[in-house]
Amino acid sequence: MESLCSMPKLRPTYCSPISSIYPKLASPPPRLHLHGRVSLKWRIQMPCSFYRPVSEFCGQDECARSIGKAFLGVAATAAALFSICCDSPPSLAESLTVAFPVSRAREVNTVQRTLVEAWGLIRETFVDPTFNHQDWDQKLQQTMVEMFPLNSADAAYMKISGMLSTLGDPFTRIISPKEYQSFRIGSDGNLQGVGLFINIEPRTGHLVVLSCVEGSPAARAGIHEGDELVEINGERLDGIDSEAAAQKLRGRAGTTVTVKVHPVKDSRSNSPIREVNLPREYIKFSPISSAIIPHRTPDGHLAKTGYVKLAAFSQTAAADMQNAVQELESQGVDSYILDLRNNPGGLVKAGLDVAQIWLDGDETLVNTVDREGNMLPINMVDGHAITHDPLAVIVNEGSASASEILAGALHDNGRAILVGHKTFGKGKIQSVTELHDGSALFVTVAKYLSPALHDIDQVGITPDVQCTAEMLSSPKDSLILKSKISSSVSSLEADSCILVAEHELDDIQESQGTAS
Repeated sequence: MESLCSMPKLRPTYCSPISSIYPKLASPPPRLHLHGRVSLKWRIQMPCSFYRPVSEFCGQDECARSIGKAFLGVAATAAALFSICCDSPPSLAESLTVAFPVSRAREVNTVQRTLVEAWGLIRETFVDPTFNHQDWDQKLQQTMVEMFPLNSADAAYMKISGMLSTLGDPFTRIISPKEYQSFRIGSDGNLQGVGLFINIEPRTGHLVVLSCVEGSPAARAGIHEGDELVEINGERLDGIDSEAAAQKLRGRAGTTVTVKVHPVKDSRSNSPIREVNLPREYIKFSPISSAIIPHRTPDGHLAKTGYVKLAAFSQTAAADMQNAVQELESQGVDSYILDLRNNPGGLVKAGLDVAQIWLDGDETLVNTVDREGNMLPINMVDGHAITHDPLAVIVNEGSASASEILAGALHDNGRAILVGHKTFGKGKIQSVTELHDGSALFVTVAKYLSPALHDIDQVGITPDVQCTAEMLSSPKDSLILKSKISSSVSSLEADSCILVAEHELDDIQESQGTAS
């Protein structure tokens, strides 16, 4: 990997989810340095492999004049010196220094520094080297000038968002420190709180409970999915968004929070609102849930299907998946259903790690395409699948990003049959870097193709079989469907997609039996 200048000021948290496999995507972010007095001189240093020396663009004097042009005539008592250099032999080292006005408003000045960090990261790693056919150096100049007269950090951050929007990529964005904290919680799988997932119900605008973490304080208190959250610590929640409410629920383990809840089951009968004191604890939640679905095959055999639902690709997803599959194996299941419906993705590396639980050998998991158009396959190394039992993967329009990588890897390598509906179609990979102020920059750093070189971006993956009940059209299949629904003991057994997946698995097992 390319060497970088010393004295880093950025902490690259979660920087490139596939860093251990694809180092070129995960080259360290540019380093931000402060020289001299407060915020008067900034310097970004980047790997030379991503840049030509300045002299290849134009003469140094010409560059300085062209980039600094808009600052002529700007009355300012302070100016920042911005320079780019490559860590290269002295004979090849080049740098560029331009002046720009530093805001007298301290909070805006802080955002100016964030702007420089974000601009440098984009310049180094963004997948489109034309930056949507615009002069990215000029864009920094323009945004800095627009930011100079502002008086609030919020207005200044809007300028950064506006600059990023010109790239034409909705996945390259900046998020606030609070939003990044929520992202990290979702990725880490750990938090201190009460174990509630909440969201705004769009029809009513009320805060409702999506789910409770099993065994959490909220679950033990009898709070259920769909219950309305009315107050937190005596504060009404009218007009408060879900993130703000979640922040109020979180807190140091050992403290308590008082909530008022309107039970959904009794809401029509004007039941009283419940007040509950909830202790905050360390909450560890898994993105995995599993079950065994017993059913009769067409030949009358009682089979066990292992069902695994993966809700997101967090740091613990692969380990949790491995534990779930090993537990199901110990109970003698015959086949598996992996449910990726409404899984929006997460850490790409977690998706690749999950794929290796099901695959053997040195199979290609995904092909990445960098900003120069170079394609690099990412392969397993001496993989050993936990099980070789037949596998069906269920997907839908909510399955995106890492879900599509996993589904493509299992399907194109002949390991799984895909059931459901066409996936979302997000064929881009982002790196995530924490900036100096606690905000985070998401940058699209690569595109990806499935192992069979199918383009997924804005196309999606079309499953082998649709999961509508009408697909079970033969008399034999109709009897299976009716029997399953009439004897249903859980919602899983009445799920049409699961029924179709079981049917396909039965056919696979029957053909394998005939062949043997």
